[in-house]
Amino acid sequence: MALIRWQPFQEMETLRHQMDKMFDEIAGYNREVTTKTWSPAVELEDTNDNLILRAEVPGLEGKDLDIQVAREAVSIAGETRYENKSEERGYLRSEFRYGKFQRTIPLPTAIKNDQVKAEFKNGILILTMPKAEEAKNKVVKINLADDKTALPNS
Repeated sequence: MALIRWQPFQEMETLRHQMDKMFDEIAGYNREVTTKTWSPAVELEDTNDNLILRAEVPGLEGKDLDIQVAREAVSIAGETRYENKSEERGYLRSEFRYGKFQRTIPLPTAIKNDQVKAEFKNGILILTMPKAEEAKNKVVKINLADDKTALPNS
């Protein structure tokens, strides 16, 4: 028969954590949601001539966004504001996130930041960013017909 040492303080700490979790669930409080900051989801597409960035910013208007485009990164900032709603009876629950946000997206290649085109429709921001000339895929033809450049033993 094995002897197990009783550790009352460890058991009290475990009980305290379980009680905190239970009361948080009753109150609808979620630590994971409240500690994370909100930032828009983005999608970056690389075409031959452009980089196309799409960002989801629901509930905002274009005038509420601050977009800064550098040659190698894009910064999107804004703020979602809380709308004060009241109900006469019952509880109101909101899982929306409010407050300021900022997200900087590094770009894989340099762009012409003075020629960026923006479109904002239905909560989706679309930035079409032309690539810099040195960043475009250039095709170079190699001529093997010249005997001087041919490989030996061919």
